[in-house]
Amino acid sequence: MSDTANHNAASVVAFRADASLEIGTGHVMRCLTLAEALAAQGAECHFLCREHPGHLIEAIEARGFTAHRLPMVRQEGAAARKDDAQPDHTHWLGTTWEQDAEACRPLLAHLAPDWLVVDHYALDARWEAAVLPERTRLLAIDDLADRPHCAGLLLDQNLGRAAEDYAGLVPMACQVLAGPQFALLRPEFAELRESSLARRRHAPFKRLLISLGGVDKDNATGQVLDALKACDLPKDLGITVVMGATAPWLYDVKARAAELPWPIEVVVNVSDMARRMAEADLAIGAAGSTSWERCCLGLPTLMLVLAENQQPIARALDTAGAAICVGRPEQIVDGLSRHLAALQVPDTLQAVRRAAAQLTAGEGVMTLCHAMHQEDAFA
Repeated sequence: MSDTANHNAASVVAFRADASLEIGTGHVMRCLTLAEALAAQGAECHFLCREHPGHLIEAIEARGFTAHRLPMVRQEGAAARKDDAQPDHTHWLGTTWEQDAEACRPLLAHLAPDWLVVDHYALDARWEAAVLPERTRLLAIDDLADRPHCAGLLLDQNLGRAAEDYAGLVPMACQVLAGPQFALLRPEFAELRESSLARRRHAPFKRLLISLGGVDKDNATGQVLDALKACDLPKDLGITVVMGATAPWLYDVKARAAELPWPIEVVVNVSDMARRMAEADLAIGAAGSTSWERCCLGLPTLMLVLAENQQPIARALDTAGAAICVGRPEQIVDGLSRHLAALQVPDTLQAVRRAAAQLTAGEGVMTLCHAMHQEDAFA
């Protein structure tokens, strides 16, 4: 992709993203979506990931990508250091940004990537400037608009976000792609969109999908299952619970599921999430990046807010009528039964479906790949 690459050489793209029990899996998963699209176009993709508890390094390698492991660093309180110059999520890094840059710099110098993709709330322009090789272009994937980047291209896929939100945070020449139409969804979501939307026009409420993130460190899934006991639901309702293999409450969830009167399937690390969403009539899900997958397929959703950074997404989707926000997991006992009853009214269900489907058609990853190639063309 860079002017040093020729037509016979594969482009090299490096990703700096982490997963952990605290961070969750969303950052790495959307980077994997982009990496697979770029690899299909001939790119060679590398991941730089720290070995936090709950990392996804083996999953990255299973997809055929090279993962460069950044070991955990033991230090006395340095990782927790916080002042006005540090991003709010500095503690997610597990070390200081300077030490992280020191570990990444030689790897990136050796790789000499055409693009560096950074998807990490704990990193900002200082880290980016410290590690970026001379001819490497930078793509920042962000959700917060709370810190500077030295990027030539920036993606923020959240509803209500505008390019103007990054004024003063990125260089004047930076191209900002803002809004859920740019959400990084795997191609199967766009492929199933038409059939999913068509099925929903007359589908009764027969299948409920519960998916609260790949980690769900606080066992919101268990709280949802407990709350379902007091809900008036169809006797023939089928329920699917999707979890990640690193979810610490997996066995607890399976035990609670076995106590409920409906048939409940608890599945782990599914590879067919788009199909499962397309076949579901209603979802209970977190207000994270999977929100855009559900919107693409027109899947009505009751949202839980599992982290502070999910609040703006939940508020925007609720305001747009594209989902219903239940609130924090501790609020679900009071709200779940009422909201489920409301969504079993066909007109309400259809209104949420239509509003959700308008937000994204699932073509964001190809739009972003095109933008990266365009950036190269004018480099």
